[in-house]
Amino acid sequence: MDLNLSGKVVVVAGASKGIGLAITRSLAEEGATVVAGALHGSDELELLADRFRVTAVKVDLTDPDGRRR
Repeated sequence: MDLNLSGKVVVVAGASKGIGLAITRSLAEEGATVVAGALHGSDELELLADRFRVTAVKVDLTDPDGRRR
């Protein structure tokens, strides 16, 4: 399926496991550049970062200042 995401930048929160990781993988496979935020990283997310245009960012979105850091 071609979602025309090549050249697009998307942000995924909760990207280190489960549904967030699956969404990150799917978007990256469709050609999007993905900024993948998670409280804790994971080996699986790092593998995606090595294979696709995925930037893994450790962020605590429950903290009001978390997104600025």
